Amino acid sequence: MPWYAIYTKPRHEKKVYQQLIEKDIISFLPMTKSLRQWKDRRKWVEMPLFTSYVFINILLKNKIDALETHGVVKMVSFGGVPASIPDWQIEQLKKVISQPESLRLEQYLKKGDTVEVTEGPLKGVKGYLREIRGETRVAILIDGIYQSASFEVQKHFVRKIEKIEE
Repeated sequence: MPWYAIYTKPRHEKKVYQQLIEKDIISFLPMTKSLRQWKDRRKWVEMPLFTSYVFINILLKNKIDALETHGVVKMVSFGGVPASIPDWQIEQLKKVISQPESLRLEQYLKKGDTVEVTEGPLKGVKGYLREIRGETRVAILIDGIYQSASFEVQKHFVRKIEKIEE
């Protein structure tokens, strides 16, 4: 049986996961420990690795059982077809979360994304992601007067934004 991702209401991942298990639906909710700070204390808490996503292993003809679970919004689909996730990717994800000290959630950036530099001397500069150079550097394209200039900045100094406000 293939794996699928279901999208949940915000902060419903654990409840949805528990309900799916109760329905005998094979499910996977990757969790990671995170140190949270409140005004009066700090505490390690278990948080979903991917917010609003739970993975399920079902036959498509049985998807209604999962979709009728309280807190489920939809099944992740592309072009109206539920997106299947290969077994090997779920297995690798399980291996990765078993070594939490090496785990770091990264922003998914792709060529053409609108980005902003968040740190360093170029903080606040916005442009379009031109290319990713290795693990730590990106080239950003800055448009203006029909001319372009690009520069390199460390990947962790860049965040994706919706659009460039003029």
